Amino acid sequence: MKLKLLFALLVIQLGYAQQRTCGMAEYMQRVMANPVLRQEFLDRQAKFETEMEKFASKDGNSTNNVAAIRIPVAVHFPEIPASASVADKNCLRALAQSQINVINADYNAANADLSNWTGGVNALYPGINVGNMGVQFEIATMNHPAGTGLTNGTVAVTFGTDFLSGADSDPTWAGYMNFVVRDEGSSTLGYSPLAGSPAAGHTVVMNYFCFGSGAGCPSLGYVPAAPYHLGRTVTHELGHFFNLDHTFAGCTTAATCATSGDRVCDTPASNAPTFGCPTPGSVLKCSGTKVLTMNYMDYTDDPCMYMFTAGQATRMIAYYNSISSQYNTNVLSNNEVVQNYFSIFPNPNKGSFSIQFKESIGSYSVELFDVLGKTIYENNFEQNASLTQEITIPNAVTGVYFVNIKTNQGIVTKKIIVE
Repeated sequence: MKLKLLFALLVIQLGYAQQRTCGMAEYMQRVMANPVLRQEFLDRQAKFETEMEKFASKDGNSTNNVAAIRIPVAVHFPEIPASASVADKNCLRALAQSQINVINADYNAANADLSNWTGGVNALYPGINVGNMGVQFEIATMNHPAGTGLTNGTVAVTFGTDFLSGADSDPTWAGYMNFVVRDEGSSTLGYSPLAGSPAAGHTVVMNYFCFGSGAGCPSLGYVPAAPYHLGRTVTHELGHFFNLDHTFAGCTTAATCATSGDRVCDTPASNAPTFGCPTPGSVLKCSGTKVLTMNYMDYTDDPCMYMFTAGQATRMIAYYNSISSQYNTNVLSNNEVVQNYFSIFPNPNKGSFSIQFKESIGSYSVELFDVLGKTIYENNFEQNASLTQEITIPNAVTGVYFVNIKTNQGIVTKKIIVE
C-alpha cells in the first residue's frame, strides 16, 4: 500500500501527462475471440436492435419514451484490506458516492458545465441536441448477496475481497451495475464491455486515480488526479456498457450513419480521438466535419467533456430496455420510503430547504453533494423526534444539488435546484 501511495503521489506531481486511454477495444477483441462470449454478445445486440426498431417507429425522442430508470450499483475496492480502518472505509464509501453523483448529473443533463453548451457552443453544431437518459444510479442497500457480510441498510461497497481475481465478471454480483476500482497500471484509465450484461456480473473497471471526484482518500492513494479528476472516465466507460462506441469510430455519411461508425447519426463523424482541451469547433475530421469534442465518448480531458447527444441517449435507453430484466429489483430502498416518510420543500429554493417527515423515524443522516460530487454538507441526527429538519446549503450558488437521506430503510437520493 505504501508503494501504491508513493506511486500515486509521484504521478500526481507529474500532472498525469499521458493521454486518455480506454481499454474497451482490447476487451472486445478478447470477447470476439471466444466463441461462447461472442455469441452472447451477438444475442444481446439482436435484442437491442429490436428495441431500437421500436424507437424508430415512435417520435425518436428518448425522454418521452421511457419511464424513470433506477439502476442498482455495487462498488468494489479489492485491493483495500478488510482490516482497513473505519475512517478509511468511510472515505472510500464517500468517494464511491461522489462518483454516483457525477454520473447521475451527467446522464440526466444536470451537470453544471453543460452551461458551456447552452451558453453558445451549441451554435457551432446546429441540429444537435443534448441527451438525457432519465436514469437514477443508486448504490444498493438491501438484500445483498449471501456471504458478503453486508447487512440491510448498509451500502454495497466491498473491501479486501477476491472480487474478480483480476477477471472481468463475477456471478456473485450478478444483477448489479458493478464498478471495480483497482490498480490497472499507468496507461489505462478504465474499460468496460461494449453492451455489458448485468446477469453475467459484468463490470466497469476503473483505475484508482480516476474514480470519483473531490479530495479522494490520500492515505490510501485513491486520489482523483487532473486531468481525470471529475469522474468523467466512469461516465465514458459506462457509456460503453450501455452500447455506445467511441465517437471517433469512423467517417460516415447521412446514408450510413446508422450502420457504421458509432452508429449514432447526431454525433459528427470522426476517425481519430481528440485529446486535451481543444477550442470547441476547432477540430476537423472526415472532410472538414467539426468534431463534437465535448462529447463524453471522445478522449478529451474531464473538464472539457460535458454532454451526450439525444441520439446517444436514445441508443442507451434502447439498450437498457433490452437488459432491464437482468437487474435485481429488490436491492434498492423502496420508492415508498420517498412517498411515505418524507418530502423536501421548497424545491426549487434559494439555498435553504426543509425535510418534512410524516412520522418520527429516529436516527438518520443527511448528505449534500454538488454536481461535481463534492460533499458540501453532512450531518447525523441521532434519536431526533422532530418532524421537520431545516437545511441551509453553505455558500449556495445557482445550480443542481443532490441530497442523500440515510435511514434504517435504506438510502434515498433526491435532486434539488437552487435558483
